Amino acid sequence: MDTRVNTDLPYYEASGNEIELFEHAWKNRLPLLIKGPTGVGKTRFVAHMAARLKLPLHTVACHDDLTAADLVGRHLIGDGETVWCDGPLTRAVREGGICYLDEVVEARKDTTVVLHPLADDRRVLPIDRTGELLEAPPGFMLVISYNPGYQNFLKGLKPSTRQRFVSMRFDFPSAEREQKVLIGETACDPMLATRLVNIGRSLRALKDVDLEEVVSTRLLVYAATLIRDGLDPVESCRAAIVESLTDDIETADALMEVVNATFGR
Repeated sequence: MDTRVNTDLPYYEASGNEIELFEHAWKNRLPLLIKGPTGVGKTRFVAHMAARLKLPLHTVACHDDLTAADLVGRHLIGDGETVWCDGPLTRAVREGGICYLDEVVEARKDTTVVLHPLADDRRVLPIDRTGELLEAPPGFMLVISYNPGYQNFLKGLKPSTRQRFVSMRFDFPSAEREQKVLIGETACDPMLATRLVNIGRSLRALKDVDLEEVVSTRLLVYAATLIRDGLDPVESCRAAIVESLTDDIETADALMEVVNATFGR
């Protein structure tokens, strides 16, 4: 769980009105749901907005074993006494910051129910173990995200939860925006950025290759970083893109054909 107060503005290349929408939601005390594929900038966007609004950011990477106590807090024993320790959700409420639950559908449904009183007009957090009822200050904002590509009847977001949120959709960026992201993130040569973006778009367009996820902008950034540091471009793409997408040797070979064609091998 990552907690920090943002002072510098993390790099972010806007694609539409998402910055304006986020600011309006925060100003009007509305919770926000961000949905989109892996690696398209959801987490970076939240970090950017927290810094832009000068708010503390509490990030939780959700998983199957996440409990309500992990979010709210628990009593701990230390030095012969029992003390209460706030969880990241409680700290965000007390501080008037942003609590960001990444991939919220990975958490158990009985865990996410704890969000309901904060995600409607009540904006309160009951803490049963301490008897507190915390009222969220104006600066507090609840933000959650998930990847609809992984949704099914076992990994969905309950309607009673999702209808408490203003929602926005993220998708893979346009070629021009993706090039700007690569250059902005890695200071790589524009020609290299163009080649990597072309690889990404070609791999996403493949129809006869079985991949759970297509190549993300994040992986293209990794490849650009390795190449800029002096590693061979083809080997950089193999390590940062191809081997991260598949364990199947034949599928990897098919993806490498695109890489080799791009870099003239």
